[in-house]
Amino acid sequence: MRLATLQQEKSLILHDAASLCDATGSDQIGPCWFAPEYWYRMGKVVGEAPGRGSSVFIDAGNEQWVLRPYRRGGLMAKVSQSRYLWTGYESSRAFRELRLTAWLFEQGLPVPRPVAASVTRHGLSYEAALITVRIPGARALADLLTEDRADSALLERVGATIRRFHASHLDHVDLNARNLLVDEQEHVWLIDLDRCQLRQPGKWQQANLDRLARSVNKFTANPIMPAIRRGYGG
Repeated sequence: MRLATLQQEKSLILHDAASLCDATGSDQIGPCWFAPEYWYRMGKVVGEAPGRGSSVFIDAGNEQWVLRPYRRGGLMAKVSQSRYLWTGYESSRAFRELRLTAWLFEQGLPVPRPVAASVTRHGLSYEAALITVRIPGARALADLLTEDRADSALLERVGATIRRFHASHLDHVDLNARNLLVDEQEHVWLIDLDRCQLRQPGKWQQANLDRLARSVNKFTANPIMPAIRRGYGG
């Protein structure tokens, strides 16, 4: 994967050069690509994902993309829902997430292939968005739990997948049942690497599992963590 930067107006775009082809049938990459309204006007939006960021699914020809604008939550959202403190392009949430996703993707780990990230500076603040490839047919583990469609074998694969990421030193700070996806072949994927980082082994690994346990309890009353922990190997 060859990452390159492109300056367009007030935005700096970090992208995978191999991903950006004529498949979208749109204009040359620019800041407009990172605004959902642009894709609606192009007639390319094929769906939306739940959540704070109002992600949209884009028809990109031979594949679909997920466009996720960065949005704040909690008390800070009352100040600004979309702007963050400017400390440089490389320290922006979008660039950090794209580079981390690209690294994990190149290690053969099950993450979406990154396409591009955009950071637009506004004085002392910035706005950002990220585009990744949509995993065909994937559903959130949370939905499968709600429908009682997650058997022990699948849950053990969830645990084994988490263990693979931990072995590669990934601390997923928001490991929950919506950030684990299951495709039509029941392969497990991990998404939303915002604020995640590579760390040496430590207490954060157990903290990830504890966070997941709190999350799955919101979607099912069944005791599923034992199966996940078996797959994890602990």
